[in-house]
Amino acid sequence: MNVTINRQARDVMADKDELLEQVKSEKPVKNKILSLPFLIIGFLVIVFGAFMLYAMIHQHVTNNSSSSQTMTTTKTKRTSSKYVAGKDYKITYNNQGVIDKATLDKGLKVSYLTDVDDLMDTSSNGSNMAKVEVYYNKDKNLLVERLFENGYKDNQPTQTVGYDLSEEKMNLDKTDPVDYLNQPLVYKWEKLTK
Repeated sequence: MNVTINRQARDVMADKDELLEQVKSEKPVKNKILSLPFLIIGFLVIVFGAFMLYAMIHQHVTNNSSSSQTMTTTKTKRTSSKYVAGKDYKITYNNQGVIDKATLDKGLKVSYLTDVDDLMDTSSNGSNMAKVEVYYNKDKNLLVERLFENGYKDNQPTQTVGYDLSEEKMNLDKTDPVDYLNQPLVYKWEKLTK
């Protein structure tokens, strides 16, 4: 009987050990089953986050390009002239070998001499110009602008303005004739229509 009890106890112990082994081996499966939804959710969060990041960057780029396109369109509309070169006005450049065109154009732009609509405008808000002559004084690095309003007489300018290229600033005081006499005429704008 003792042997039988010992055998039964051993069998129970073996069954217990076997059950423990089964339970131990089932825990990782249960852990894997429980962690699988978390892994799926984590993966979806990463994918969704990446998609949202892409969408935000793409939207930002689209907004920037459309706003710059709008600004370019607006700028183009503003600078487009209702006047036609060769019909309403004439521009003559004589700057070759004297001053580079980019520097000259920069000085003209600062002085608003590139706005044909304004130059042609005869209202009280416009420049009302008949002719513009720009001389380049190399020694002083100065553009001298002789401005002739409609109705000028005897080739006398209505106003003479200097633009200092070194300091990039206008001199609205009357510029001395010494500053432009015997200096090269580098740019001329003339109104052709009366």
